[in-house]
Amino acid sequence: MAGVDEARPFIPLGIAVLTVSDTRTPEDDRSGDTLAARIADAGHTLVARAIAPDDRQAISDQVRAWTLQDDIDVVITTGGTGFTGRDVTPEALEPLFDKRMDGFSAVFHRISYDKIGTSTIQSRATAGLVNATFVFVLPGSPGACKDAWDGILKAQLDYRQMPCNFVEIMPRLDEHLKRGAQA
Repeated sequence: MAGVDEARPFIPLGIAVLTVSDTRTPEDDRSGDTLAARIADAGHTLVARAIAPDDRQAISDQVRAWTLQDDIDVVITTGGTGFTGRDVTPEALEPLFDKRMDGFSAVFHRISYDKIGTSTIQSRATAGLVNATFVFVLPGSPGACKDAWDGILKAQLDYRQMPCNFVEIMPRLDEHLKRGAQA
């Protein structure tokens, strides 16, 4: 049965948040604020937070750098998932994915559909693994960030969540690299 097993310890993760926007500043980054508050409320550590312009290279460089930091287990981006010319976050990050997480998009859209109906198809939310780090690419609205965190990420980033969660598989995310090094 799905739920939290209180007998298991909570394991705090290091999380980085990147807001992708040409117009947001630290003072008016409501989506980044929403994620930062939820990360703290859940007991995780906000290791890094930044704002990047709607530029493929800037987005890619920041996320790649964070995935190489030992203290960052998860990167969450918000913004740039729509269809306008400036929306380039999936194009910037999907080429970095070692593995795609297609189920994240499917579940996100299911949750979003209940809130905003067919307008959910205007988002290209995605996720994957980069350098054994989970990367979640969310739309830029505070509502979408709430939906993704509350409906998916809060549970999957909690080691106590049963029957399974992302935390328990983290030690094995780079086992293919270790096997290759031993061969």
